[in-house]
Amino acid sequence: MPMISSPSSHERRPPRAILLAAAALAAMAVSGNAHGEDVVRQVLPGAQPAVAPQQLTREKAPDQSEIERFCSNIADAARDRRYALQAEELKQLQAGIDERMKALDAKKAEYETWLKRREVFLARAEDGVVKIYAGMKPDAAAERLAIVNADLAAAILMKLDSRKASVILNEMDQKAAATLTGIMASAARRVDPS
Repeated sequence: MPMISSPSSHERRPPRAILLAAAALAAMAVSGNAHGEDVVRQVLPGAQPAVAPQQLTREKAPDQSEIERFCSNIADAARDRRYALQAEELKQLQAGIDERMKALDAKKAEYETWLKRREVFLARAEDGVVKIYAGMKPDAAAERLAIVNADLAAAILMKLDSRKASVILNEMDQKAAATLTGIMASAARRVDPS
């Protein structure tokens, strides 16, 4: 029977040259992938496939003629947009003016109401009533005017002679005299009370 010899330890291990060549090939394969060659990627089940990175390209800077063409192409749109913005601003200004006009009309109506009240106030003191209080003694007139409506009492005092009115106010209670004086002062004012 022929004898089978067992491989020697030298035959079982590859020579060093083969190992070095395999290592060099592996290194070249790894360095080749680093320069943008196809890379093997592991994709998990159910995961999105990886998108390949796109190469970035540098565009050349536009020259002056391209810039002028671009500006001339958008000039009409820019002008229209500017006009639209100005129109919107004018609408807002018009709305503000309208609000101020309404406030001015309300103030005018309030002033006219105040003026009518003043005229009615002065008309209350008829000449006959004024003559009655003018003929009374100051202490009696002060007592009667203290219990009358304050507006009417002030109107009567304004129509009286200033000396007679001052004597009547002197005979009145301090609070009543102060109230009547305030009403008379505001009625004599020719400026809008508000």
